[in-house]
Amino acid sequence: MILYHGSNIEVKNPQILKSRKFLDFGVGFYLTSDYEQAKRWAVRTADRRKSGRATISVYDVDENDFKDLSVLTFESANKEWLRYISYYRTDISANDLYDIVKGPVANDQAIRTVNDYLKGRFTEDIAIQLLLPQKLKDQYAFKTEKAICVLKLTEVKHL
Repeated sequence: MILYHGSNIEVKNPQILKSRKFLDFGVGFYLTSDYEQAKRWAVRTADRRKSGRATISVYDVDENDFKDLSVLTFESANKEWLRYISYYRTDISANDLYDIVKGPVANDQAIRTVNDYLKGRFTEDIAIQLLLPQKLKDQYAFKTEKAICVLKLTEVKHL
């Protein structure tokens, strides 16, 4: 499987940055199987940080390596996914025991719905109804050093 990481720098040695809190799946090294999604992340990160250059680091992952890891997968933006990302977006001390979490990414449009849900403007059922028609891309959060070890950098693309 090929996964992409978009940033303002090339990432030869992935790290889990504890300072990056309140992300969908908590602290971790985030990747996607969608090249265009990684490209958007790279451009956005370079623009936001006003340094570096939009860069995509490409990793090869042998899915057989997942069998020795604790993996949580959300197939869609369902109630369990909404509860999980709500937990991480609101609790600075949030933590779990998964090595990898995979599921839909709350993109700009989806995050508005999630934020409205968190503020109590939508019920869980309404939030899910609003999220279902969206074509959300995937994301993988590699949350432990054990998980990071299965990533093999194969290429770096400067945009």
